[in-house]
Amino acid sequence: MVLQDTQIDETQLDKESLRLPQLHNKYLNFYMDAKLLLQKHENDYNRLRRLKWEYYTGKLDDETLKHYGWNPFQLKILKQDVSIYLEGDDDLITSVQKVSYYKEMCQYLDSVVKEITYRHHKIRNAIDWQKFLAGS
Repeated sequence: MVLQDTQIDETQLDKESLRLPQLHNKYLNFYMDAKLLLQKHENDYNRLRRLKWEYYTGKLDDETLKHYGWNPFQLKILKQDVSIYLEGDDDLITSVQKVSYYKEMCQYLDSVVKEITYRHHKIRNAIDWQKFLAGS
């Protein structure tokens, strides 16, 4: 969609110029939605990481274990080894992947919004080039 929206029709530069506010608004809305989703997934990750830390350190109560369908963690691990278990936990890995996906999406949409913001320079250059070719 971005590829199609950001192509400039050099035969209709006036219409392309008038399309800038709509394109900017469209992708700014996508960007804001992605940022909100990123924040949600970062919060979800932080909550899950705390729960998993409590799980691996044996501090999670039976009611919470039952709520998540987790069996009690049977091993006694050293405090400095908890991070190894957290980094290898499948639920946390899935959550980190979601956060990474939305971070990349936000970076991409940020660059698209910036490109659209400065698109008027490209349109002006195209108009100046056509004037030059026409002999003015």
